[in-house]
Amino acid sequence: MNSAYDKHAHSVSDDSAVVRRWLHRLVEPAWLFTIVALLVLAVIWGATLNLVTKEYAAADRTAAALVADSADTYEAQVVRALREIDTTLKLVHYSLGDRPAQAVLEELRDRDMLPPELLFTVSVADSGGDVIASTPEASPSQRNVADYDYFLRAHEDEGMVVGLPRRNQETGEWQLFFSRRAQAQAEGLTVIVAVSVHAGYFVSGYDPDVLGEGGILALLGSDGIFRVKRTGDELTMGAAVDYAAVISTNGTIGGPARVEVNPWDQTPRYTVARQLYEFPLAIVVGLSEAEHLAAARQSVRSYLWYAALASLLLLAVIALLGRLSWRLQRSQSRIMEERVAHARRVEYLAFHDNLTGLPNRAYFTRLLTQGMQQSRRYGKRLALLFLDLDRFKAINDSLGHDAGDELLQEVGLRLNGSVRESDIVARLGGDEFVILLPEITDASQVAVVADKILAAVSMPFTLVGQEFRITVSIGIALFPQDGEDEQTLMKHADVAMYHAKEQGKNNAQFYSEKLSVDSLERLALESSMRKALEHEEFRLFYQSKQDMLTGRVTGMEALLRWQHPDLGLIAPMQFIPLAEENGLIVPIGRWVFNTACRQNVEWQAQGFPPLSMAVNLSARQFLDDHLLQDIKSALDETGMAPELLELEITESMMMLDMPRTVRILKDLKRMGVRVAIDDFGTGYSSLSKLKEFPLDTIKIDGSFIQDLVNSAEDRSLTEAIIELGKGLGLTVVAEGVESIEQADYLRVHSCDQFQGFYINMPMPAAEFEVAMRQQIRRFEDTNPTD
Repeated sequence: MNSAYDKHAHSVSDDSAVVRRWLHRLVEPAWLFTIVALLVLAVIWGATLNLVTKEYAAADRTAAALVADSADTYEAQVVRALREIDTTLKLVHYSLGDRPAQAVLEELRDRDMLPPELLFTVSVADSGGDVIASTPEASPSQRNVADYDYFLRAHEDEGMVVGLPRRNQETGEWQLFFSRRAQAQAEGLTVIVAVSVHAGYFVSGYDPDVLGEGGILALLGSDGIFRVKRTGDELTMGAAVDYAAVISTNGTIGGPARVEVNPWDQTPRYTVARQLYEFPLAIVVGLSEAEHLAAARQSVRSYLWYAALASLLLLAVIALLGRLSWRLQRSQSRIMEERVAHARRVEYLAFHDNLTGLPNRAYFTRLLTQGMQQSRRYGKRLALLFLDLDRFKAINDSLGHDAGDELLQEVGLRLNGSVRESDIVARLGGDEFVILLPEITDASQVAVVADKILAAVSMPFTLVGQEFRITVSIGIALFPQDGEDEQTLMKHADVAMYHAKEQGKNNAQFYSEKLSVDSLERLALESSMRKALEHEEFRLFYQSKQDMLTGRVTGMEALLRWQHPDLGLIAPMQFIPLAEENGLIVPIGRWVFNTACRQNVEWQAQGFPPLSMAVNLSARQFLDDHLLQDIKSALDETGMAPELLELEITESMMMLDMPRTVRILKDLKRMGVRVAIDDFGTGYSSLSKLKEFPLDTIKIDGSFIQDLVNSAEDRSLTEAIIELGKGLGLTVVAEGVESIEQADYLRVHSCDQFQGFYINMPMPAAEFEVAMRQQIRRFEDTNPTD
């Protein structure tokens, strides 16, 4: 019994010794570090594999969403362009009537109702395919289009026909044609109205920063033929695919894209293909899977490398001296890298603009000189574009310099996105930018780039939580014909830029010898203007307004003229833009306020009834900080009743900075001054926002009145504006009334007042006084009082 007990006790003791022995070994450094190392390695590699999975999933979601968003944007752009083209076709269709086709096109072009001729060609072909009218003039190879598919199909289809791409034999460029069947009584037959456009126009929005070099942006016909397809910088037209197979992969609006192997080049892409239900077309947008996942693969390699490095560091047993030595080496390397980075930063700041990161004037001068040397050596040409933002000072003054800096940074990004990688964009300072286009073969290439820049800059900007639009004026000088040295080329590009501003801004102009002469004349005119106020050379002409029903004179408008001692009477359009640029419009406007108010009071003292006096405000005046004080001073000094003064502002001035505009208009209303919106219908203001402005009068632009009797479209617009004004409780005034037919039409449709040559032309004060007395006398004779 005792022996059995002893054996059992001995066995338990042996088991305990084994456990203690193993526990003791487990806490030894070799075993403990091994176990800890294995656990840490498991954590490291488990976390790494989890990161790898998430990285690929995130990249896949980003690519799918990015392509879907790009497809939404591209679809909106294409549909908008197609609708504009279809609207143009319909406009020409319904305008033909019994008039010659060429006359109709020229009239629509003169009224700026046709798309720009630089990109679009509008033509009319008779039943035999002969082009009987075209804007601009048709090229020799396109004067007969009888064998063009869009011409043949237009005879069969009722809607808009999208033709196959076709190469222009003169220019070598591919074009797309859009057509509709129409009836032209003047031609006595069925005609085909067509709009042609450069095929690349529909894929000009291809952004390599978004879609990469292997992406795709394409317009696919329902017949399975690509109208245009762009991958990177490569454009292809006319390729055929299985339309149903392509469309079956489409993504719903707002939905992600899927990876598909595109049948035309066997490339896997995140692809969205959508049918445009209004048109026989589909859009195709794709992002190369290999390109987009390259960054993710690089990150995965980095994760694996870091995991491997952590594993090696964990497993390696490094002596204290070696560890300290390694740390010392790393520290020295970091110091060296910081020194190199600092040197590079100093060099970068010396040659780049600190705000936009673009090359500065000094660096651009060096690059331009090098470019000219290269062009001269190899017999090449280059183009210099000088850009200046329009009305930038107004935004800078109204929103502050921080918003102005933000705007300049965004402009720099858009300019870089509008040119090739080989082109150079630089900022000279302020709101001036320059672009160097090396190795050009034809001026038309430069024009295309300029158009892309104009379109990019004109897109809305969001500043301080509000949406703003700004435009740019571009001057273009070509090397070597416009200058063989850097200074001359820059000067001539600057001259061309000022000419672009004189042409209404938001356009590009090439330099010519005539511009230099015009520039000298402009400087002379500006020099004379500075003395004009001192020498009392400015004059005010007056034009009366009448009540539409009674014929009673209700007021007058003061119109500025310049009686130059050498050049004679100068119209406002010749000197007002110049006065706005140099700031002289503010003191000139102050003189106009005082003179108009004083004249109104003087006429009342001579027995005239209290009549309103309308004065136009320019954008520079409206944003001047002293505007309210200048108006108050003019009223106080002359004694004119505030309610008799009516200030006229344009739509574009109101929409520039809405909060500030509303604030200024409310201050004017508190003073008792009336406010009118001038040239209404031409500024594209938002009708939904119009009610937010405290207005009294709305003036219909004279361009709508000019052809009121003959144009159904002008009549519709005029009636709509009258109805809008009545609905808002405003006085509606028609400008530019020249005939009794126009006056009768406006009277029938309840227009309140009118002015124009039908009553009297703008006249100096003395002549206007005589004419006014006659008008008032005629009214009193026809409307006797008891």
